[in-house]
Amino acid sequence: MTTMTEASVREFKMPDVGEGLTEAEILKWYVQPGDTVTDGQVVCEVETAKAAVELPIPYDGVVRSLHFPEGTTVDVGTAIIAVDVSGGAPAEAPAEQPAAEQPKAAPAPEEPEARPQGRQPVLVGYGVAASSTKRRPRKGPGVTVPAAAQAIQTELNGHGAPAAPAVQDRSRPLAKPPVRKLAKDLGVDLATITPSGPDGVITREDVHAAAAPQAAVTAVTAAPVVVATPAAAAPAPVVAYDGARETRIPVKGVRKATAQAMIGSAFTAPHVTEFVTVDVTRTMKLVEELKQDKEFQGLRVNPLLLIAKALLVAIKRNPEINASWDEANQEIVLKHYVNLGIAAATPRGLIVPNIKDAHAKTLPQLAEALGELVGTAREGRTSPAAMQGGTVTITNVGVFGVDTGTPILNPGESAILAIGAIKLQPWVHKGKVKPRQVTTLALSFDHRLVDGELGSKVLADVAAILEQPKRLISWA
Repeated sequence: MTTMTEASVREFKMPDVGEGLTEAEILKWYVQPGDTVTDGQVVCEVETAKAAVELPIPYDGVVRSLHFPEGTTVDVGTAIIAVDVSGGAPAEAPAEQPAAEQPKAAPAPEEPEARPQGRQPVLVGYGVAASSTKRRPRKGPGVTVPAAAQAIQTELNGHGAPAAPAVQDRSRPLAKPPVRKLAKDLGVDLATITPSGPDGVITREDVHAAAAPQAAVTAVTAAPVVVATPAAAAPAPVVAYDGARETRIPVKGVRKATAQAMIGSAFTAPHVTEFVTVDVTRTMKLVEELKQDKEFQGLRVNPLLLIAKALLVAIKRNPEINASWDEANQEIVLKHYVNLGIAAATPRGLIVPNIKDAHAKTLPQLAEALGELVGTAREGRTSPAAMQGGTVTITNVGVFGVDTGTPILNPGESAILAIGAIKLQPWVHKGKVKPRQVTTLALSFDHRLVDGELGSKVLADVAAILEQPKRLISWA
């Protein structure tokens, strides 16, 4: 077995694959200890709060160890795999590597080798900057749990009170704003928590660990009171988990990010939603004609394509709708481009990739971009960059047979258009009741920067184009 020296080992760190994301979950390893890897070879797949991404290794060598098993959430900047680049023979896979012997981080002088100059990376980056704070790896199978965490777990198992806080020199506990908000929501006093993060920083795990025994104590204390109350009183809250009749799904990755974004949007931007029901019979006929057009051969042509084009034309006629609210500077930021978001339901949750500079595309180009966007989303390969920078969004709830809805704005955007199901309905056409293809549109907008007049004009323009598609030519 080749002896591994510190100088010959390269630690590949979890990169920031989404411009600002702090963690990612390891979904699958494609290599094992002893395997030979080459520069650019994909070694694992990870899921961030935005998408699933494959990580390529940036150098040649032999895999010596995998620091985390599949299913573990790892902080950005934490080493996840060690590779021997000395060129020695592959070593046998170790049965288990104690946590104390795992390499902590690559030496600072070797960092440039992990990100070679002149090489175009597939992802956003190959690690954090040298000045970034190094964070403690999350706990996972095969990793020794620190003594502080063991003490907390003991308290959890025994339903005891939270451990006594460690004596600190600072008067205010160290914690990031999201952690402080979590503690406030759970009713946990940060001063009573023993921090397990670097430099005495309280983590989310610390808050959850402190909250769990409090909930258990409350439930146990309340039990005698419930027994003593009359039969007419409300039953005691059920604290046990019935695995045979319930299934609990951890909220993480895309679903967690979506939930946080929707809460932030709903309680930050004052939403207003307007509705219009429109006869789209002529639009449906145009869809069938375009399917036979040679210019659209091999392209995806459907009602969504023409609705998207109608919205782009409406934005061109009412450009103030394409804006965002800058709370810090108290400014309205008008966008002179349209990155059109398309909400897509995927097995990992709702994502909203967008078509860059959709306003500048012809109808065939828009059809091609829509086809690529939908196909990539269904395969679960949407990149984080594709979900950033959107300005206006379309969500098609009609594909589920729903008439319409009140969509919540994508964070940072001013408007979102919901498309309802297109159904054959009785409609007054040229003075007579006839069966026509009808749908209902709903436009939600941020009332801080879009008033009722502007929102109504945009929605009315979209409806008018769908009723008379020839306006796409005269208004474009």
